[in-house]
Amino acid sequence: MAARILIVDDEPELLTAFSRMLTSEALEVETAASADTALNLLDRSSFDLVLTDLSMPRMDGFELLTRMRQRGDVTPALVISGAGSIELAVRAIKLGALDFVEKPIHRERLVLTVQNALRLAQLQEVHGRLQEELGEKTLVGRGPAMQRLQVLIQRVAPSEGRVLIMGEHGTGKELVAAQIHAQSARRAGPFVKLNCGAVPRDLVESELFGHEKGAFTGAVVARKGRFELADGGTLLLDEIGDMPMPMQVKLLRVLQEGQFERVGGGRTLKVDVRVLAATNRDLGAMVREGSFREDLYYRLNVVTLHVPPLRERTEDIALLIAHFTTPGRKGHGLQLGPEAIEALRAYDFPGNVRELENFIERLAILFPNESISAQTVREALTTTPMSQKNKRGPIYQRGRGLRELLHDLERQIMVEAIAAHGNSKSAAAQALSTERSHFYKKCRQYGIGDLEN
Repeated sequence: MAARILIVDDEPELLTAFSRMLTSEALEVETAASADTALNLLDRSSFDLVLTDLSMPRMDGFELLTRMRQRGDVTPALVISGAGSIELAVRAIKLGALDFVEKPIHRERLVLTVQNALRLAQLQEVHGRLQEELGEKTLVGRGPAMQRLQVLIQRVAPSEGRVLIMGEHGTGKELVAAQIHAQSARRAGPFVKLNCGAVPRDLVESELFGHEKGAFTGAVVARKGRFELADGGTLLLDEIGDMPMPMQVKLLRVLQEGQFERVGGGRTLKVDVRVLAATNRDLGAMVREGSFREDLYYRLNVVTLHVPPLRERTEDIALLIAHFTTPGRKGHGLQLGPEAIEALRAYDFPGNVRELENFIERLAILFPNESISAQTVREALTTTPMSQKNKRGPIYQRGRGLRELLHDLERQIMVEAIAAHGNSKSAAAQALSTERSHFYKKCRQYGIGDLEN
């Protein structure tokens, strides 16, 4: 998709000249003859780069940059500096400009500076997003199941084929997607994620395709969607089974045509994005039930990767523990001997790797700088909600009505589901086929504490 450039200068002949220079490089250019006009354009639409002169009447380039940052507008900027005003350019860079172009401007110099600025801005955005979303996480495991998965990742990553990643909650589906991206020809491009189950149904379209200012209540500025942000890279649609049916139709169109419109906008945008999808649900069964479109299912399911649950690769538990106890991790300093690790391998870990990570952190908090025995591990495991599910005892008790007994049973099921899905209420609601809003209301009703999500 062509980058959008906003050029700001009070001299009409320069605006025309700059516009011609950049339009010839397949860039989409808009111009503004004043800083006020530029701010209005930035309100109505989004740009990939602002190129502004510093010396302008009424509001100069310094004030324009200042106002953009004050309003939370992080659009990258370049400044145009007159001869002998390098000090002014340095001042502009301190206000957030990426670089400057000194007058008189030659076409080759302008084009190269703009291309470098766009590339730098994209790399900064990608780096920040990866740091935020992936942190220090990595796919850990050397057992047969993980070796088979790694071989499949190596085979599918170089292609442009869509991949459906299936597995239980907490198995590491997002990490598999990140590894596919890292081993692909798109690795220098962005890796963008959208959890379809964590976005309110009426905002999914905006999150995917972006929106223009005023498109709906609360849309105070124009915003790019995940498809635009992922242009040239990879988009992971996590929990794809939770995508509302109307949005499935619109997603299918983008997969077929590679184009879309922002919410509230009439301009057709084209993108080059590789789409990966992940789910813990049986999409084939959902297709048969009519809750997931068959044509979308086949569009997404070019190749299927199954991420094994932890109970099927217990040989990797020692490696995972070593990973979770390295410096900088929350379990750092924890010491587990071979017998303690064997005790962990005997446990099913219904919450998979995420549950193991949380359990290691819990031990590190309760027993700092201590050597953990197998008995300590077993005792700690018996206090987890899932370990109590078969120790409930008789449900019927004299003097208690059916409604009260059913409420107790419902509460216990909800607590166990939350624990089994890494303390995620959203994931537990999905696993129990319950609307999230209703599930959260029940949590408040039953006094189930403030767990994650």
